[in-house]
Amino acid sequence: MNREHWIEVCNSFRELFEILADDELNQTLSKRFTSNELDKINQVIIAQKNYNGWFTEDCVRQALEGLSNMMNSDDLTKWTSNYSYNSTPKKVLLIMAGNIPLVGFHDLLCVWLTGNYAQIKLSSDDQTLLPAILNLMNEIHPELQSNYSIEIGKITKSEAVIATGSDNSNMYFEKYFGHLPSLFRKNRTSIAVLDGNESKDELFNLGKDIFQFYGKGCRNVSYLLIPDSFNLDVLFEAILPYHELINHKKYGNNYDYNRAIHLLNQEKFLDNNFVILKETDALFSPISMIHYSRYQNQNEIIEFTKKNSNHIQIVIGRKFIPLGQGQNPKVWDYADGIDTMQWLNKLSN
Repeated sequence: MNREHWIEVCNSFRELFEILADDELNQTLSKRFTSNELDKINQVIIAQKNYNGWFTEDCVRQALEGLSNMMNSDDLTKWTSNYSYNSTPKKVLLIMAGNIPLVGFHDLLCVWLTGNYAQIKLSSDDQTLLPAILNLMNEIHPELQSNYSIEIGKITKSEAVIATGSDNSNMYFEKYFGHLPSLFRKNRTSIAVLDGNESKDELFNLGKDIFQFYGKGCRNVSYLLIPDSFNLDVLFEAILPYHELINHKKYGNNYDYNRAIHLLNQEKFLDNNFVILKETDALFSPISMIHYSRYQNQNEIIEFTKKNSNHIQIVIGRKFIPLGQGQNPKVWDYADGIDTMQWLNKLSN
């Protein structure tokens, strides 16, 4: 397969994701997929919560919508034109994370679009959705089957590895795969910088950056930098429409636990019955909590972001990525700021 063919395959993926993102979409408009095929995938989507309680139907469809938006033909062509296509495919092991649905799909795209072979090691938290999608795509593009494998058990013959996990997981990655060309990703989170002049709509959009996927993504905002004079009641009011999160069992359990711990320890915090705000320098916050600190000038913002640069995925704000757009990366927005395509191109050198 050449790159032009891969762009065609990507268009099939994009169409599938676009249809699946909206279960009300008129599926008869599809030229590639039958209603029966789509029904089977929809059943897999609905069943995800049985394997992973965080993967509600709405959560999965949001992830699919993000991928469909990312994979438009113009962006794919523009993006890939900056890179070469490897004439001799390398076997690249992809150790995927499972914090949000299909979170490793971008890495899979990168491997394919640089002419390489993907050895896919699925997360135990996300084991059924990608195989179901690939099985359907094999019916549309049979040639796809010779360009990947789903790895179960001991992994052999890998020539490079891209692995995403926790800081603890990275110790395992280094031990077992450190001898290979490797791209290891550790824990990251995202922050928002507010200037105090945000409208209610903008702060509502910030809520999307905080709460989408229940805050489990590395592009979710877990920390706020706010002006000294900022009134947090304004934020609480703007994000109130997200209050139904508390009805999700896992999220609600996290909220109850964190609230109880802070009450027992007599720690100061703010609470609106579904999310807890705490003033602290700690960048990472637990699910159902948002950490924050106040600043007096721009130098303090620069100092904070510089100090935490190795742990910040993206920065949200009026002067940064627009509020509400944290989970809508372009195809060239790489995790950890590392150019995955360029790294893969170097494998052939």
